Amino acid sequence: MKPLGIISGTVLLQGKGIFAGLREETVETDFGRAAVFCSTAIVFVARHGTDPRRPILPHRINHQANLAAMKKLGVREILGVYSTGALKRRLKPGMLVVPDDYIMPAAGPTIVREKPVHIVPILSAEVRRKWLEAARDCDMDCVDGGIYWQTAGPRFETRAEIGMMSQFADLVGMTMASEAVIAQELEIPFAPLCSVDNYAHGLEEKELTLEKILWHARHNAEAILRILTRYIETENRTAAPALI
Repeated sequence: MKPLGIISGTVLLQGKGIFAGLREETVETDFGRAAVFCSTAIVFVARHGTDPRRPILPHRINHQANLAAMKKLGVREILGVYSTGALKRRLKPGMLVVPDDYIMPAAGPTIVREKPVHIVPILSAEVRRKWLEAARDCDMDCVDGGIYWQTAGPRFETRAEIGMMSQFADLVGMTMASEAVIAQELEIPFAPLCSVDNYAHGLEEKELTLEKILWHARHNAEAILRILTRYIETENRTAAPALI
């Protein structure tokens, strides 16, 4: 059975649960090298690297190499995990969301070179369904649907920018749309699970700080790990041959 691909930031409890005992590999791709962590069940990529003291900032991530490495290792689908800011006050820090669409105004990365490839951007309905089912199986509330707006980073957004974005989207982040596009170009089913880790700049009077965002991200990491574990267990059970 082909492994599942998982791509997330650096706070996802590396070394615990399904992430324990993974072997590190360096995969050569047409777009450069990618560091991956593998078992028979999963292929994991930490998009910001593995050293929290020297993270790879959003505008410097080699998305093409990361996802091309997953393709090379034969993943059957990709589960993306993201830290996001809420553009709507109804989405509170600590909540989880499975978006159903995204907006990326700036040009993003692509694996397309000479050969013309014109994808119709979508998120996999099947992977979204399985994310939501895994959350329900864990008795966790998870918002079904929402629009993710991707900014270029690494800076946060101005109050004026957030005011504009909030008219069209529900969440803001810096990486998901890039990974969604490349996964689709590689013909790998993909869908995200988003952790709401802060209100976007200007939605509350308190100053937005990186420390506050990281605190919520770490708090949500345990819940995300449980959902991921349930997702993988369900997949493995479904794929297991029936005993006669």
